[in-house]
Amino acid sequence: MPIISILHLSPRVALLAACAASALGAAQAQEPVAGEEDLITVTGRRISQSSEAIGEDKVSNVVAVTREALLSAPSGISGLKMLEQLPGFNVQTDGALGLYEFGNSVQTRAFNLDQIGFVVDGIPTGRSDAFGGSPVFRYVDNENLGVVEAAIGAGDVSLPSYSTLGPIVQYNSIAPQEEMGLFVSQSFGDFNMKRTFIRASTGQVGPFRAYVSRTKLDSDLWRGPGSVDREHWEGQIHADLGGDSWARFKFVSNDFFDYDSPTISRAQYNCAARNALGQCGRDFAYIENVPNTTPGFAPNPLAPGIYYSNSAYTAVYNLAINVRKDKLYGATFHAGIAEGVWAESTLYWEDKDGYGVSPDAYGSTVRGTTGALLNSYLRYLYQADAGLPVFAPKGVQYGLSGVGGDRYGITNKLHWEMGSNAIEAGLWAEVDKYHRTQARYNTVDGSPAGQPNLDELVYLRRDYRSKRDTLQVFLKDTLKLADERLVIDLGFKGLLLDYSYRGYRDFDDYYRTTGTGLNTRGIAGWGPKSNRAQYRDFFLPMAGLLYKIDGRTQVFASYAENMALPKGMDDIYSVIRPGGALVPQPDPERSTNMELGIRTNQGQVYASLAGFYTKFKNRIQSITTFLQGGGSATETFFQNVGRVRSYGVEFAGTYKPSFLNGLAYGNLNVTYNNAKFKDDIPAATPIPIADKYIPDSAKWIVSGGVTVEPASWLVANISGKYTSKRWSTFTNTPGSSVPGFTVFSAYVDIGDGWSFGPVKSVKARFNVDNLFDKDTLSYISSSVQGDGSFRPLSPRTFQFTITGEI
Repeated sequence: MPIISILHLSPRVALLAACAASALGAAQAQEPVAGEEDLITVTGRRISQSSEAIGEDKVSNVVAVTREALLSAPSGISGLKMLEQLPGFNVQTDGALGLYEFGNSVQTRAFNLDQIGFVVDGIPTGRSDAFGGSPVFRYVDNENLGVVEAAIGAGDVSLPSYSTLGPIVQYNSIAPQEEMGLFVSQSFGDFNMKRTFIRASTGQVGPFRAYVSRTKLDSDLWRGPGSVDREHWEGQIHADLGGDSWARFKFVSNDFFDYDSPTISRAQYNCAARNALGQCGRDFAYIENVPNTTPGFAPNPLAPGIYYSNSAYTAVYNLAINVRKDKLYGATFHAGIAEGVWAESTLYWEDKDGYGVSPDAYGSTVRGTTGALLNSYLRYLYQADAGLPVFAPKGVQYGLSGVGGDRYGITNKLHWEMGSNAIEAGLWAEVDKYHRTQARYNTVDGSPAGQPNLDELVYLRRDYRSKRDTLQVFLKDTLKLADERLVIDLGFKGLLLDYSYRGYRDFDDYYRTTGTGLNTRGIAGWGPKSNRAQYRDFFLPMAGLLYKIDGRTQVFASYAENMALPKGMDDIYSVIRPGGALVPQPDPERSTNMELGIRTNQGQVYASLAGFYTKFKNRIQSITTFLQGGGSATETFFQNVGRVRSYGVEFAGTYKPSFLNGLAYGNLNVTYNNAKFKDDIPAATPIPIADKYIPDSAKWIVSGGVTVEPASWLVANISGKYTSKRWSTFTNTPGSSVPGFTVFSAYVDIGDGWSFGPVKSVKARFNVDNLFDKDTLSYISSSVQGDGSFRPLSPRTFQFTITGEI
């Protein structure tokens, strides 16, 4: 008896049976799939494995960025920006490479970046937030990647993630090559961009193969003063252990430093407001040199005698920086036990360290002042009243936010083939520890250009530690019937999540105030507090069906349920309720994902088409506001906005017509996504958002391009992407929409294995981003009502790259 037949099918997977009946009824008997040796598919020097690109043999909608596409992209492109060429993904980044960590936005179906799971060589990257998380772009370089594979709405239950509500993206590295060699890539571009990539390979040495690579990138910001500096190391050792057994050891180090650029208002973009230098539109930026003679920079009348007391002095670039130093170690052991039986374990450890700096204004010296003027001086005064060891501010403050911690875990999987069944079972366990501090210090003489004086603490805000303990188990059976023409996946995962928080949550834990007006005084706060949350679900089912109509065309369907740790838990638990009370445990986010699609791989075309329906409840929505006293700095908080549903269609295809004799081929991606809220936000007066579109969610995304190969040594491409209108508010407030726009990019690749002495495979590539210099708003920080804040699309950017091997 097949093992699948003894599994109990719950009503929640009944949809799969209907999909299976539909697929089987529509399909007619064809020749057996096995033995079709005459299969011819689309090929080209920018098409590497069409089967990989459309997710052939997958039971859900899986699309991929292949290695050839990765190597055609601008050198140094971030791991998130790579996804923008896939159907279903609305990716908005700051700059042509997408390296600014606080300027990345990803939307897919009803989900955003924090609800997507990411895995690098079998290692989960955890949460994606830039402060305490592990954004995937810190751990990959496109030259070292073999493929980026995305399950858009229903990831495999065997993949480890407590963040995903369906989508999972896997980044798989290339294996070390069998020959000794050196690969070098040198890039130059606009804004003084210089990037050097070097990878040295040992070749096969006994049972071992290895490589180590180093990337050094330096660039100016495209908007305003400041720079980006990235040093990235990767190493991998592959060991053959005999038979089907092997081991892989991996190391990544990412040392990143950059200056912030401000998120701007619509008024600043439309030039209804300007910075101190008169800049506006996409040129609105922080300023480099403080114009002390400008009347608007006169001392604040509420702070007599303090020269740098005007809040306009916080608009300087040198007090807006980010520093991250992260390391990731991994070891994978694959044991071939018997024919069709193998086990695999991956152990990993990540070390996270870094800090961010933002300015803070002096504020008022008048007790009882509230609002924007309740800044450094009054915070200091009330904390001094409460007995804290603080110093009086001298002007503009150096705001220091420390981030650090480590994360370690293990994944285990056992694969066992028994006749027509393939059983997989496994578990994943992880501990993630995080430490966050937030305080303000004096600068020398209070000047925004002065060096920080870390011996003069002005006030304290936060100092807490959080811990996430995760255990995920899974069981899956893949059944192949009808000469492997019909494939059925049934499985489930169980997820156990423990979260703990302890420390100083916010100001009220350090001090509170008593009295009113000029009699306001600071008293001792609530002190450090502890809070916990626990989530359990031992049955999160996934079911999938694949029917191979013939050797070229497949029908697929999938159903999946997911639960995720509420995103933003650290920020949620940092809120202090009246009386110092703790925030109650938020409900977990839960989703249901359904898909039905078809894919084909023909002689002149390959394509996939999928329809989807997604719904989930307890959506935790991030809301960004401008930080009082912090110039253009922003702060994010999170709120449960109830139920959400999304439905639509995703298409991806490539066409290489035979009548052009290989001269040209084109690709097209089309996404229609209708994503709306289903509940109003609960409040004293409920905020009406039911049936409103999710902010930053585009209904239509259309991208495509044409690649030409006129000679063996030349490849050229032009591509464009249209993103339809999006909203910046939950309420879809009139005037809060961002118009749709189209942006084009292009590249020319010259060389086909040219050699010069010992240097071989020499190639040159020219990339241009935003070819027609489109000026528009792209990135959105949403708000509940009114209007959001934004980042403009970066201007036309050129890059030249030359590569060679020794």
